[in-house]
Amino acid sequence: MKRREFIQSSSLAAVGMLTLPSFLMKKEKKGQIGLQLYTLRSTIGQDPKGVLKKVSEFGYKNLETYGYGDGKIFGMGFKEFNDYVKSLGMKVTSGHYGLDMIKGDKWKKAVDDAKANGQKFMVVPYINEDQRKTIDDYKRIIADLNAAGEVCNAAGIRFGYHNHAFEFDTVDGQIPYDVMLKELDPKNVGMEMDIFWVVNAGRDPLKYFEQYPGRFEQWHVKDMDKSDKNRNANIGSGTIDWKPIFAKAKQSGLKHFYVEQESYPGEPINSVEEGAKYLKTIL
Repeated sequence: MKRREFIQSSSLAAVGMLTLPSFLMKKEKKGQIGLQLYTLRSTIGQDPKGVLKKVSEFGYKNLETYGYGDGKIFGMGFKEFNDYVKSLGMKVTSGHYGLDMIKGDKWKKAVDDAKANGQKFMVVPYINEDQRKTIDDYKRIIADLNAAGEVCNAAGIRFGYHNHAFEFDTVDGQIPYDVMLKELDPKNVGMEMDIFWVVNAGRDPLKYFEQYPGRFEQWHVKDMDKSDKNRNANIGSGTIDWKPIFAKAKQSGLKHFYVEQESYPGEPINSVEEGAKYLKTIL
């Protein structure tokens, strides 16, 4: 990157941070380990309370949910679920919501439920392949994300977008993730960086922190298998060096991070436990 471009990007990011809503600028407790519950998707639906109790015993404090629909999650009312989480000494700080939910009455209800239960972040985690064939497709989605972020912002909730690796594939001569960072309004949309997928795509998370300081407010923390870059290892046992990444948390703008695994060397619950143990040694 040319020096002039870097200065311009840094200046724009600084302005964006100055105009961010006040609720986002409040200091958060550092070092609180979070978990994206999708990691335990094979078991949580069968026994949500039992699984959550184990998670709390491992030392997790923040949770990110998935699967919200019509006011319910994992077969429980959203308030009932949140109350139980709080009784275990944890809290739901974020949740994943499908792109199909971010318009109209469905989105308003989801935002109202999140606000009522003290949830501070709502995130879109994925774009289906048939929705992202061209850069114009991405730009239409960017417009929808900006609009959904305005609704969240008005409710005191921070809206975000979570990446995979496909956003780094060249489309119409451009990198979609870079287009998103340029055209998503930082006042209304933050980024949840899935560090595994950034590395999987051959990119350097630290360079993105440098180029867009303050934009990556949440992270997904999962490690990469030493023999297969498309598989996860238990955190701390793979190829990603987490210490220099966490050392740049302030530059990133980090508020919360969540352990997430999509594949495992053994039982998922054991990977969740091992992830917490490792992170406690470096935080």
